[in-house]
Amino acid sequence: MKELPRIQDDLYEAVNGEWLETAVIPDDRPTTGGFATLDEEVTKLLIADLTKFSSKGNVPEIPAFKDAVSLYGKVLDVKRREEEGITPILSLLQRIQGLKTVEDLNTQLGELAALPIELPFRFYVATDMADATKHCFALIGPGLILPDVPYYAPEHPAGKALLGVYSQMATAALAFSPLSEEEKVLYVKDTLEFDALLSTSAKSQVEWADYVHNHNPMKAEEVAKQLAPLDFDGFLKALFGKEKPEIVVVYEPKAIEKLSSHLEGENFIKFVHWCYVKTLLRNSNLLSPTLRAIGGIYRRTLTGQAADPSIEKDAFNLASRTFSEPIGVYYGRTYFGEEAKKDVVAMVKEIIETYKRRVKVNPILSEETREKAILKLSTIEIKMGYPDFVHPIYEKMKVEQGDSLYATMEKLEKILFEDNLSKLHEEVDRQEWAMPGHMVNACYDPSKNDITFPAAILQKPFYSLSQPHEANLGGIGAVIGHEISHAFDNNGSHFDEKGNLASWWKEEDFARFKEKTDAMIALWDGIPFHGGKVNGTLVVSENIADCGGVAVTLEIMDHLPNADYQEYFRNWARVWCVKAKEEYIQLLLANDVHSPAKLRANMPPRYFPQWYEAFGVKETDAMYLPPEKRIVIW
Repeated sequence: MKELPRIQDDLYEAVNGEWLETAVIPDDRPTTGGFATLDEEVTKLLIADLTKFSSKGNVPEIPAFKDAVSLYGKVLDVKRREEEGITPILSLLQRIQGLKTVEDLNTQLGELAALPIELPFRFYVATDMADATKHCFALIGPGLILPDVPYYAPEHPAGKALLGVYSQMATAALAFSPLSEEEKVLYVKDTLEFDALLSTSAKSQVEWADYVHNHNPMKAEEVAKQLAPLDFDGFLKALFGKEKPEIVVVYEPKAIEKLSSHLEGENFIKFVHWCYVKTLLRNSNLLSPTLRAIGGIYRRTLTGQAADPSIEKDAFNLASRTFSEPIGVYYGRTYFGEEAKKDVVAMVKEIIETYKRRVKVNPILSEETREKAILKLSTIEIKMGYPDFVHPIYEKMKVEQGDSLYATMEKLEKILFEDNLSKLHEEVDRQEWAMPGHMVNACYDPSKNDITFPAAILQKPFYSLSQPHEANLGGIGAVIGHEISHAFDNNGSHFDEKGNLASWWKEEDFARFKEKTDAMIALWDGIPFHGGKVNGTLVVSENIADCGGVAVTLEIMDHLPNADYQEYFRNWARVWCVKAKEEYIQLLLANDVHSPAKLRANMPPRYFPQWYEAFGVKETDAMYLPPEKRIVIW
């Protein structure tokens, strides 16, 4: 066993080092520890339950839960799936192959949109940022093969190799198709060339992270002019009839502006080949186990996973995604205690009240802006554990015994697709949950001004009725504070208490906030990590939230009798404990809006005097940060 560092030099390694040295990452996962370990435990628990219900019956009386169990069982029928092979999707692939001109695409675009196919653009009905009571039609460019735009640069260390892996995967999958050998080669070549063309107008992950700028409303007729010769107006009529939207919110303006040129001339045939290949790979997990394994090659390479999940995990994952609300309600009712729920809700309310006190004395805010910030805090809605009911749409989602797995999912996804479109002219349902009860995560929704804490995250090390209050504050407490802080990060700060995109700050106050935000970016930007560097702009929103979460819970600690600050900081470090494959570390470093877990554990404590007092940290210690670099925004 290697010698562990002093806690004053490396909090993360001092607390987690012994575990990190012996922990083994499962072959079917890129990480273990923290969130991943809890997720693995929840998955095992629910797999056991679904297996029991699948074989013995006595399914709980929860809407659509029986169909979730049926879908789970259908994935497990590997003998039938292997016999069917690629057959279930052949008619869709042949339909794609039959597209010879843009006019051919125009005549079918509305029908194709309801199928599991890769179209030249993506879209869905979303909450309107400008008016959070209403919905809008959101339009996005097509998806890329590589994780981010910079990967397409010739000098990128991984981009070319990843495209090579994707090419091999596509070639292996097309071997099961009825294409000729010459066509198979051409289809892969054209797929990569069309993808490279799309990358020239796509948003980068840094741009996506600044999600306020997704709100680009345009008249539908103007979008139609940009997309011509694609018949966008006809497409909207096919989806909505006379109720088609007059305004389209374009999330990715450059991609939409350039799309028509990407489909000109011989590029259209390249698009068809791209569509064929990507549609086959997108659905490969619903076909034979052999095609499922082939379809996972690129993902496994990208994340460093040694193997795909077991067929049981695959079955659970599909059932869990498709019937997320029924399964989440089942998990919450079965495994989440009311005593814990009351305790955590009380903690949330205490954190919100403490946040208000901090806002009242925050030097960057004038009195007018403080009042509006406090109003926003006062109207945050708390969603704790799991929803009280399952939405009626799930009861329409029937799993028929005679259908193939692919046909089943095509039908279920069409129901969800049509349900999403039906919301365009309806008022936003603020009771919808952003996450199901069995998900190990938490979130803040700026358009609803609500925070969601699924039942599954309310376990050790994040939370337990049996662990010290200080540990809970350093765990779930800081996470709660983190999510609340997203209401005031560089994105959330642009939304008012009703969830509307609105300027509620005094101009000079926001300028001071921007100075602090820029300082946070500068503090993090370029920090070396695993041979790469942190992109301070990409991760700034999460770093602001981490800082706010620690700040507000430390203030609560300050009012506890004989508070154990060491336990607080130790559990803060435990929460972020993770061991990951090197490939996955590099992927997250380049693309994730969250900073690396080790840095999340080690950086925020250094902003606060309680850290230095708890462990006697001095200027000569590695975990010391000079006062002038300590940034506390909230």
